Amino acid sequence: MIKAYAAETGEADLVPFKLKRRDVRPTDIKIEIMYCGVCHSDLHQVRNDWKSSKYPVVPGHEIIGKVTAIGGEVQKYKVGDLVGVGCLVDSCHECSACDDDMEQFCENGATWTYNSPDKHLGGHTFGGYSESVVVDEQFVLRIPENLSPEAAAPLLCAGITSWSPLAHWNIKKGDKVGIIGLGGLGHMGIKFAHAMGAEVVMITTSEGKSKDAKRLGADIVLISKDSSQMKEHRGSFDFLLNTIPVGHDLNPYTALLKRNATMVLVGAVEPLKALHGGSLIGGRKRIAGSLIGGIKETQEMLDFCGEHDVVSDIELIDIQYINTAYDRLQKSDVKYRFVIDMKSIKS
Repeated sequence: MIKAYAAETGEADLVPFKLKRRDVRPTDIKIEIMYCGVCHSDLHQVRNDWKSSKYPVVPGHEIIGKVTAIGGEVQKYKVGDLVGVGCLVDSCHECSACDDDMEQFCENGATWTYNSPDKHLGGHTFGGYSESVVVDEQFVLRIPENLSPEAAAPLLCAGITSWSPLAHWNIKKGDKVGIIGLGGLGHMGIKFAHAMGAEVVMITTSEGKSKDAKRLGADIVLISKDSSQMKEHRGSFDFLLNTIPVGHDLNPYTALLKRNATMVLVGAVEPLKALHGGSLIGGRKRIAGSLIGGIKETQEMLDFCGEHDVVSDIELIDIQYINTAYDRLQKSDVKYRFVIDMKSIKS
């Protein structure tokens, strides 16, 4: 049995918990968890906001750690390697999505790092708010050694969620890219788009975020409540990454798109306000969605981060602070991701 933190109900705080990990199989890797990011989806799952939580919930899918044991058939990793585990720990390996290296869209159901059916032990999977984890090597990621491991943890969810649409829509030097919303996802969107060579515009309702947005790599800050500014940028964007996490009005943002341009939603997993069809028809514009990335794409993102020295802005916390961190997360009181120092679980 290993130490972890879990919520027993949707109304309960996270408290110390003991769980069992499976024995290391031939293709498995055992990882001692050093750091685990705190994602807003952790809070949603703990509070059962999506009505699918299985208790007890042990959250955490932004895992960084050291390999402590490997199965006899493991080829890509050795004991001592610095590795990561993101949102996925398995898939069917047989469907068209898996064949295309997009396991996040597995047609037979991906196995998520926590709150998914556990194929090996029964029950459901437990996440990274724990001392260790055992994962098949195909779902383990190599972390560039030049990156700060604690600041690299949020790359496994916030990072890939922002990266995947930018990479899929081939953002490049000279493109005008708008990042809507400055939070855990938005701050990574700015960093990635800047590193890709784009002209980066931070789109926010708050003038107070201007200084930080420019520090992160934004060239321009557009205040969306200012109608004159919005009119000035009308029809000028090659791409918009919309990270707003709640339902909102898309119409002001579609007006910013060029003809044939795309806005991708990564934040709002809930109903949106009515969209006027003319805002799309008038310029053959597109609205799309995106969900994390497959293992291959996530490794490509990590390698890019290693080459360009891109990591998340974090606040490092002890596990005993997690319930306070959740309260602050609910209020957007963090710049820009909490990361748990998992050695604190031993105290």
